[in-house]
Amino acid sequence: MNAAVPHLELQAVSLRYGEVRALEAVSLRVETGQIVALIGANGAGKSSSLRAITGLRKVSAGEVRLQGRVINSPQAQQPAHALVREGVAMVPEGRHVFPYMSVRDNLLMGAYTRTDKAGIAADLERVCERFPRLKERYRQQGSSLSGGEQQMVAIGRALMARPRLLLLDEPSLGIAPQYIRQIARTILQINREDGVSVLLVEQNSRIALTISQYAYVLANGAVELEGRSADLLHDPHIQRIYLGA
Repeated sequence: MNAAVPHLELQAVSLRYGEVRALEAVSLRVETGQIVALIGANGAGKSSSLRAITGLRKVSAGEVRLQGRVINSPQAQQPAHALVREGVAMVPEGRHVFPYMSVRDNLLMGAYTRTDKAGIAADLERVCERFPRLKERYRQQGSSLSGGEQQMVAIGRALMARPRLLLLDEPSLGIAPQYIRQIARTILQINREDGVSVLLVEQNSRIALTISQYAYVLANGAVELEGRSADLLHDPHIQRIYLGA
């Protein structure tokens, strides 16, 4: 892949729900091998950005590009399910674990596009190495897991697709602090050890800015601020509005 071409790019993307404006001329980039954070308050447009990227909503203006190729524009919209075969996996907000399936079977659902049995078995083992708690819960139903454990399942399920780009929607939402720290460490491992690019949509701005290299701040459906995460972490405006300083 040409190093000059971003792994993911939104170019002046606008999106509407009927007459309601959700995004207005949003532009952002995720370079190959980078963790990029998308932060902002509720209703800022974070989830709408993910819907535009995954093709769950058609954009009204602009373009979404994956490795330089248009996947969503007013003229063309690629189906969401097709992105999995192109190396894109998403961990949705709320986890959406299959409640009556075991941890093992939940994880295997992430490999539904694959036929390499040996590779699938190896990846199952690797996910359990990254999340030892899942090995302990391997035969339990998804409904019996805590919120943090379900989030581990959701991330592990996405990894079973062997993504090159991972989209994470609010991974810290509603889970205990000890699990948040473990999940943050795992996101860093996935990025550094596997070379997976990551777009992290997160309301916990401190965590997001700590583990990412670059960040965009959304407000009212538009990019309010962007920059290196380390710089934004110490920006007085960001500290006051988003970090509670």
